[in-house]
Amino acid sequence: MLENNFNAIDLIIRQEQTGDHKDVFNLIEEAFQHMDVSDHREQFLVERLRKSNAFVPELSLVAEIDEQIVGYILLTKVLIRNEDQEHISLTMAPVAVRPDFQRCGIGSVLIRKSHEIAKRLQFSSVTVLGHADYYPKFGYVEAQQFGIRFPFDVPPQNCMVIELVEGGLSNTSGIVEYPPPFFE
Repeated sequence: MLENNFNAIDLIIRQEQTGDHKDVFNLIEEAFQHMDVSDHREQFLVERLRKSNAFVPELSLVAEIDEQIVGYILLTKVLIRNEDQEHISLTMAPVAVRPDFQRCGIGSVLIRKSHEIAKRLQFSSVTVLGHADYYPKFGYVEAQQFGIRFPFDVPPQNCMVIELVEGGLSNTSGIVEYPPPFFE
C-alpha cells in the first residue's frame, strides 16, 4: 500500500525505454548517494548490464508518477553453478527510489511487479544481495537453505533467494555466477 499523498492509480509501472536512460541514471545516483553500504556506482552498473547478454529488457522497469520517473528496478540473468549442473536464475540489482518518494511503497510495488513478469517469462528464481530485514517480506530466504552461495564476502543473512514457482530451486545448489558487468 502506498503511504504518500498519492494512491496506486497515480503510480505507473512500465518497461524502461531508451529515452529513460538519463533519468534512470540520475535517479539511481540520487537514490544511493547517502547510503553507507553503496559504492555509489550502481548507475554505471546498470549502463553496463544493459549492454550485456544478461540483460532482459522486460525486467528493466520504471515507476512513474505524473510522468516523472520516481523508481527503478532491474533483474538480470545469473547462473547458479556447481560441478555437475547450472541453473539459470535472476538477480535483483538495483532497486532505487527517488529520495523524496522513499518509504512509501514504490520499491515494494516494483519488486512484486518484477517477480510477476519474471514468472511470466518462465524464470523460476531470483537472488538478491540485500537487507536481511527487508526482503523476507517478499518471500526471500537465506540462499544457504538451498545450498546456494554468493561469490562475495557478505554475511549469509544478506544473501537471499526466492522461488518464483514452487520447486523452482529443486536440485539446485552452487555458487551464484554473476555476469562480467558486475566486476568491471
